Amino acid sequence: MYKTIALIIILFMAGSVNLRSQTKINSKARKIVIAHRGASGYLPEHTLESKAMAYAMHPDFIEQDLVLSKDNVPIVIHDIHLDDITDVDSKFPSRVRKDGHFYVIDFTYKELQQLNVFERFDPKTKKAVFLKRFPYGKSHFKLHSFQDEIELIQGLNKSTGNTIGIYPEIKNPGFHRKLGKDISKIVLGILIEYGYKTKSDLCILQCFDEIELKRIRTELKSNLFLVQLVGRIVNEKDLDDFKTYADGIGPSIRSIVNGFDKNGNVIYSDLVKNAHARNLKVHAFTFRADQLGKAPSFEKLLEMGFYGANIDGAFTDFPDKVVEFLEK
Repeated sequence: MYKTIALIIILFMAGSVNLRSQTKINSKARKIVIAHRGASGYLPEHTLESKAMAYAMHPDFIEQDLVLSKDNVPIVIHDIHLDDITDVDSKFPSRVRKDGHFYVIDFTYKELQQLNVFERFDPKTKKAVFLKRFPYGKSHFKLHSFQDEIELIQGLNKSTGNTIGIYPEIKNPGFHRKLGKDISKIVLGILIEYGYKTKSDLCILQCFDEIELKRIRTELKSNLFLVQLVGRIVNEKDLDDFKTYADGIGPSIRSIVNGFDKNGNVIYSDLVKNAHARNLKVHAFTFRADQLGKAPSFEKLLEMGFYGANIDGAFTDFPDKVVEFLEK
């Protein structure tokens, strides 16, 4: 696995230093690129190989979605389920729950490391969700811990001189709490251990759960840069609440770019303008070169997001393309 990582780094970095992320403060003061689940447009999401490839593309931050294992190890994986990216059904068939899902939290870290990770697929049809991406079922990829990934990124920062940050997400805190696990407290402890404590550090922490993110700021006393993810319609009253504990918001690009009028002009919502009026950064998701919606091209989609709507950052499966766009 690590030979693969080394090869990826050699091929894509060519020994260069990323001038886009040389200071801690500036990385959040300008338009930034967030590698969504790594370089997930090219390699299976949230694998160390995908993160190494993403690093070599010089984004500002690399994202980690976090779910706890049975023995309280934060695992880097997008969902609380295992069935749509791993071979868990063949390795541990008896561990399926009544709802038909296999849950990360039902397995120890050692057990999870026995699984093979694939390009995201439909568990019923066994067909890949993104047909033109890395071939489903090929090569060997594994799950890893949050600590593993932090050490990879910090190690590369040291060896290359770059300053690329991490962008972890607390996944489903309510689900964990029902099972007696405080995922936020565990994750914050690890972040502190690795030197991520303040807004000036190379870490942005995100969560969809509004109550939990507010708890992270108030009860758990975190001084990190916090982003409130939003999957619903947000009004100005919501933004007034967010600004009391968060430093930014993470909405879908679809809630910002509403389409085109009959003359072909782009229709924008007021979300970015209203967020900026409250000093909230806006990091929008998800920019995919193979999922354009009504945009005529990926470059046009990026132009609409960054310069038409004036977002501050973008989550993307194709960090190389977004970095290249911004550097133009």
